[in-house]
Amino acid sequence: MQHEKVLILDFGSQYTQLIARRIRELNIYSEIHPFNKVPEIDNNVKAIILSGSPFSVRDEKAPIPKLDFIDRDIPVLAICYGAQLLAYINGGEISASKIREYGRANLSSFDMMSPLFKDVSDNSQVWMSHGDTITKLPESFNVLASTNEVEIAAYNVSNKKIYGLQFHPEVYHSKDGHIILKNFLVDICGFSQDWTPSAFVEEAISYLREQVGKEKVV
Repeated sequence: MQHEKVLILDFGSQYTQLIARRIRELNIYSEIHPFNKVPEIDNNVKAIILSGSPFSVRDEKAPIPKLDFIDRDIPVLAICYGAQLLAYINGGEISASKIREYGRANLSSFDMMSPLFKDVSDNSQVWMSHGDTITKLPESFNVLASTNEVEIAAYNVSNKKIYGLQFHPEVYHSKDGHIILKNFLVDICGFSQDWTPSAFVEEAISYLREQVGKEKVV
């Protein structure tokens, strides 16, 4: 069975399963894997999403794996901790927020020319849940969106399909989060939206029958 798929790397966020659910609602197949057990990234992986995390990248025991796939042409969407991680390992600066930002915020500005923000409403409400903030981006990283409290609420990497979001598009309170996820997965990554759970079950049964022949399987 070969599916175009999204690989979600889980850094321990409470919202990781919700990311997968939102992707499933777009009729796109995804797999969740622990950040420290990255599977082989074959040609079926059309996008990688980095989840949030309860950790800070400044913690001594923070999950900071090698992200070798960043040097490939696979689109990446990094959310919250994931966005801070990408900025941090590329030379950006992460600082503790003056106050922990948890709850609703609004995008005071965003790059309307960015394909990631196509059809997003002015002053769109987003959901924040973080204790750190990105205070300086690496070279070749560009600010895409801000809130009144967070200057770097979203960014992209020049000449790459790599995006970072300080907020959580997968959470219901991010009113245009589903649009942002669709923009990334369909418009930027090119997913065909032809996967359904029922079709996957049928294919899985067919695949097992091919493998085991007439043997009985429980």
